[in-house]
Amino acid sequence: MTTGAFICGCAATELNSDECSFIREHRPWGLILFKRNIRDRAQTGALVSRFRELVGRPDAPVLIDQEGGRVQRMGAPEWRAYPAGRRYGELYRDNPLQGLTAARLVSRLMADDLSEVGINADCVPLLDVPQPDGHDVIGDRAYDSDALVIICLARAIACGMMAGGVLPVIKHIPGHGRATADSHLDLPVVDASADELRAIDFPPFAALADLPMAMTAHVVYSALDAEQPATLSASLVEGVIRREMQFDGLLMTDDLSMKALSGSMTDKVRRAREAGIDMMLHCNGDLGEMRQVAVAAGELTGPALDRARRATAALRVPSDYDRDRALYLYGRLMPESV
Repeated sequence: MTTGAFICGCAATELNSDECSFIREHRPWGLILFKRNIRDRAQTGALVSRFRELVGRPDAPVLIDQEGGRVQRMGAPEWRAYPAGRRYGELYRDNPLQGLTAARLVSRLMADDLSEVGINADCVPLLDVPQPDGHDVIGDRAYDSDALVIICLARAIACGMMAGGVLPVIKHIPGHGRATADSHLDLPVVDASADELRAIDFPPFAALADLPMAMTAHVVYSALDAEQPATLSASLVEGVIRREMQFDGLLMTDDLSMKALSGSMTDKVRRAREAGIDMMLHCNGDLGEMRQVAVAAGELTGPALDRARRATAALRVPSDYDRDRALYLYGRLMPESV
């Protein structure tokens, strides 16, 4: 049974007949969910199960962006709302042990919410190192402005996710913190020197390069490739991400439907594949675009298939934990968030 080298979205809270036919035919590796796809626990669990039934893989990845703060697809009133990433950094600055404990505790609680409905991958931790003139698209999503603090907190978050049976996806490799534009709308260009990038922006990704999956940044780093954003740049993918950072996990694009990337959907996929990307991510649920992505992405084979298999093999059965006690400790550490 073949698997497509792409992750798709869907339009609503249920898969319609055309989407079901598309998924049966092209068998995407995974599905990504957004607020438009989520109503409550029963509906979300049913949507996830239906996708896995259609692709014929009970462990097929179902992803979500569940960071807390502004980026929380599963939210109140059905699920608890969690703080933005910056709050962990603030705690860490006052008391490193409390900051690390809170980061791991909240990510474990989030993982419990996700695994309850069958979601097994979360696009966290965010490893971007924000700069004073950076666009607010990152803003308080960043854990801190110090790379070493980010590394410590991100590791705690990744551990909490994996203990809860959810795979982390580090983002936005090799770093979105300097971008002065929102890549959802425009193509950011970063003119920092290669030395600055290697000293400040890249270390968090190198430090967590052992994690199973990463998502690229639609950002041009002019000192390293003046023409192409990282998602489409062989010099960034092969030279920096694979060789310098030593990341050998599954590498996926950020959403191909974002406006930072120009050209047809087929062209974007072709250029990303040529750059060395393993997995195409398409999020907006437009079935016409999804068909283009599926055809251009083709079958998951070779090193990309090996990395995809290693990623899913890293999934664990959630470890036992006392959720009531975790919530009690959460209230003690972050009373303003309860």
